[in-house]
Amino acid sequence: MNWLYMTAADLGRGIADGSIHAVELTEAYLDAIAAHPEAGRIYARTTPDRARDEAMAAAERAKAGLRHGPLDGVPVSWKDLFDTAGVATEAGSALLEGRVPEADAAVLRTATAQGLVCLGKTHMSELAFSGLGLNPVTATPPCINDPAAVPGGSSSGAAASVAFGLAAAGIGSDTGGSVRIPSAWNDLVGLKTTPGRLSLEGVVPLAETFDTVGPLARSVEDCALLLAALEGGRAADLRGASLQGQRFLVLETVALDDLRDAPARGFDDAVTRLEAAGAVITRAKIPEVTEALSLAGILFTAEAYGIWGKTIETAPEKMFPRILERFRSGADFRASDYVAAWRRMHELRRIWAQKTAAYDAVLVPTSPILPPEAARLMTDDAYYVAENLLALRNTRIGNLFGLCGLSLPTGQPSCGISLMAGPGEEERLLRLGFAAERALG
Repeated sequence: MNWLYMTAADLGRGIADGSIHAVELTEAYLDAIAAHPEAGRIYARTTPDRARDEAMAAAERAKAGLRHGPLDGVPVSWKDLFDTAGVATEAGSALLEGRVPEADAAVLRTATAQGLVCLGKTHMSELAFSGLGLNPVTATPPCINDPAAVPGGSSSGAAASVAFGLAAAGIGSDTGGSVRIPSAWNDLVGLKTTPGRLSLEGVVPLAETFDTVGPLARSVEDCALLLAALEGGRAADLRGASLQGQRFLVLETVALDDLRDAPARGFDDAVTRLEAAGAVITRAKIPEVTEALSLAGILFTAEAYGIWGKTIETAPEKMFPRILERFRSGADFRASDYVAAWRRMHELRRIWAQKTAAYDAVLVPTSPILPPEAARLMTDDAYYVAENLLALRNTRIGNLFGLCGLSLPTGQPSCGISLMAGPGEEERLLRLGFAAERALG
């Protein structure tokens, strides 16, 4: 059996029953990284000494019957915006070149205490401000389904590390879709958590109001176990999960507009299979979604520029021009307009909660498009702008309304279906996702 393509949960069970040795497992991943021709585009840097030390400790705990959790000894990757003590954390930006934090990010400390093994730091979109995964400043990771395409961002290397068998799971962040888009485009499961659920201490920010931490993995079970490991809690109980009688709302406002053929087929087929498994499907519009999306520009970019403006303007020439332009667009808004936008967004969130209260989850295509061509993105400005906005359109609905979300593969390559639930409802969402995963095959 090839360990490199097993789920994290199955690897953990193998360590527990003695059929897998944690050190041998970690060496298998380190060897695979060293041998892979695209590893330099996936990992910004690896941490082999740390990984070996952590794996040895995990192996000793397993031998003594003192494992710290179900993923104790399982090797994972970390997006290069999670501080790692003594190791450069540069968030995909030349502005942060040589930045070496003194301490691990809080979620990395917690995960390490639960026994996860840190393989290294993965490449990402510059300062996490793109859903495409294109980064000519550091590296653009590959997409598992199309060598000419981008992998999705901003957790681009995180997704590639799992899809190419170079990590059992990847830890990423999601501000506007940055876990779910690369998960969908690389046929993985991605969990966007509720804002505030997981600590942002030691995480390089983009827009802290929207920033969230979440896993990219091979299965819903993996995401449930990883969420527990990241917060030091107990994983959702997935036993007995069923779609029978579960009520799903297919959101018809904006989310189904301008779907490309493959995402449309993948989504429609997935909804049909969920219904065949017992789910009750309703289709409806929520007009407030249109207004919420109209507020995204000011809410995301004003905060992002407020955080990064001074740093950016010290050396703007170090940035990819299209990312620089996106940040600078946040400087154009007045503080009074920003406050007014947030006041309205809070009201829209209340309306959303009322209109979706009768449903167990809301369904949308994770992305309306397939991964765009990397080369064309570099040469065609209009193509870049249009594809970036479309890529993030559906996922931003979840961020704007403060929801948790789960992207699942549909079986159509690079096409995902997203389930969205209310704030703090991760455990219920994961149970729904576990049942949906089985229905989708």
